[in-house]
Amino acid sequence: MKKVVDVSLPVGPVHPCFKEPLRIKCETAGERILRTEVELGYVKKGIEKIMVGRPWQETMFLAERVCGICSVVHNTAIVGALEEISGIEVPRRAKLLRVILNELDRMQSHLLANYSYCYTIEHETLAMYLLNLRETVMDAIEKMTGTRIMSAYVVPGGVREDVPDAVISDILSALDKVETELKRYVKIFETGKLIGLRSKGIGILSVEDAKASGVVGPTARASGMECDARANEPLYVELGWHMITRTEGDNFARIMLRFDELFQSSTIVRNAIGKLEAGPIRLGGKVTAGHVKHTIEAPRGDLTYDIAVDENGEVISVAIQTPSIMNVEVASHIMMKDLASAADVTSVFISADPCIACAER
Repeated sequence: MKKVVDVSLPVGPVHPCFKEPLRIKCETAGERILRTEVELGYVKKGIEKIMVGRPWQETMFLAERVCGICSVVHNTAIVGALEEISGIEVPRRAKLLRVILNELDRMQSHLLANYSYCYTIEHETLAMYLLNLRETVMDAIEKMTGTRIMSAYVVPGGVREDVPDAVISDILSALDKVETELKRYVKIFETGKLIGLRSKGIGILSVEDAKASGVVGPTARASGMECDARANEPLYVELGWHMITRTEGDNFARIMLRFDELFQSSTIVRNAIGKLEAGPIRLGGKVTAGHVKHTIEAPRGDLTYDIAVDENGEVISVAIQTPSIMNVEVASHIMMKDLASAADVTSVFISADPCIACAER
């Protein structure tokens, strides 16, 4: 009888399925993956350390540079923390514009995540459809803020500039296109037999493991765990947000949940636009000394800024907790444990939508 030799199979740090460099070390028995370990550290930036001692105005721009994909939500999170420290009020029109921008950002992020997954399981046609559709959302973001990423649109007390009616009309047209085309793409994914073979029953994360592990965002909600920081924001509830969950906890559930949230984000943007009224977009206020731990819902889950500022507005300390920190660990130690095939390693990992730039900061 032929002896099966256990070997260590390295995946990465450079791999065609990874947007960013990391190494997954797999222990195998034949084709079966027994356990995995994720090795990070290839793109460490040290942005938290760079922020210390700098005025708050500079940290706004540094926060955006934690990650290009997630620049909007980092901008929103650090500004929200500064506003909470200083008691700065935000006018309603600015709040609605922030919601519009952040939900558009969630849409482009979810489309990119689902593109990456479809590419990983070698359904390149659907992957390219989704990537092309993401450009429609990115164009809307550019028209609203003036740039695709790192716009510094959210500022203490409001937003940097107003959005003219013509741009609002363009955003609505973009949503029409996204909703129409996305329905067809979801049907392709949902009914594809080969997609089902690569996605259903693979990379399972039970609701018990999800609650015990600290996983957040769509990865947690796809396992039936209710966790979303938007539940604590009355404006989101007013705009029709509700918790979306699934129970399967596998690759298929994680991708389908993001599709469901894409439609919800589009509805929220439409409702926010419908409630826009004339008014100020920025109120006065001064950043004062204090310390706060501020959390908002990023596309991948809870994003927390623990920041302290002195009386001169300079940062004393800052710690950023990104959702990918927890999600990468859960993907490594639970979701990729005892996989039937080495081919499933990349697909399970990508299904958790890891952002390595955020995790390494």
